[in-house]
Amino acid sequence: MSDLEAHPGEAVCEPSPSPGPVAELYPAREVPLGGVRGVYVERTLPQRDLPTVGAWCFLDRFGSATATEAGASPDILPHPHIGLQTVTWPLDGRIRHRDSVGSDVEIEPGQLNLMTSGRGIAHSEFGVPGAEAGHGLQLWIALPGTATGIEPHFEQHRELPVYSAAGLRATVLIGALGDVTSPAKAYTPIVGADIVLDPGAEVRLPVERGFEHAVLVIAGTVTVDGTELTPGPLLYLGTDRAELRLTSSGGAHFALVGGEPFVEELVMWWNFVARSHDEIVEARGAWEARDTSRFPTVVGHTPEERIPAPPLPPLRLKPRKRATGCPHH
Repeated sequence: MSDLEAHPGEAVCEPSPSPGPVAELYPAREVPLGGVRGVYVERTLPQRDLPTVGAWCFLDRFGSATATEAGASPDILPHPHIGLQTVTWPLDGRIRHRDSVGSDVEIEPGQLNLMTSGRGIAHSEFGVPGAEAGHGLQLWIALPGTATGIEPHFEQHRELPVYSAAGLRATVLIGALGDVTSPAKAYTPIVGADIVLDPGAEVRLPVERGFEHAVLVIAGTVTVDGTELTPGPLLYLGTDRAELRLTSSGGAHFALVGGEPFVEELVMWWNFVARSHDEIVEARGAWEARDTSRFPTVVGHTPEERIPAPPLPPLRLKPRKRATGCPHH
């Protein structure tokens, strides 16, 4: 899954000082995927006042029954990326991933696809014939400037480590949680975890004090440091917490994302994460020119099978700083 909006907005995401511990709710918004009729996602990152959480710069929940029309095809034709890692975490169904570095794999729940675009990669995602439609999370991680020019590559992790406590089971997708570290390659200090909390559980989950964190509920209800959270909005927790106090009367399933506050300015547009408007223009031009030195043909597809880039807006970017102290409670 990717940002396939027909008229994507541009954003410059500037670094911000550590906010300290906060509890801010950011609503999900329903976003249509351009060129994919009837397919929508529920997007909670980026937000106007919250462009990143650590290096996490994009968070979609795809395949939700409340968003996508019944019978709509989830298939996404080849499209490009630069400057990011895509994290695909299915909750049900199966997805076929193919890309321009030669990958052709299927992914199931409990398995992780991690695609690192570096200077440029293209990929497609299709449903698997005979399998139920996929539902899950798609996230982007912004690469630091030192890694934006690396060679693109792809990883699939079929077994991931688990952090366990009484009443809690956390699958660590990337980064580290407590004393558990994922094998997935990370380029910044980061954490991403899928967490299940048992009914009646009361848990103190250790987290990195210097990280900022956010929680998205998938099912059930969880109270995080006194804030009750249900499926839908993203709860942003800020920094300076050594632990999260988690309780749930009926049980809960949620995602935790966090990381060291990202200190680099980002420009995000369509499927590109860059440092300037000119980098975006260059990448878009290479995709539209079918420059195979930048974006090789995706395995199993012809050069004609592709999603064209939308038109760029007529104006250059203007910086937009992260808001602080906004009333999102």
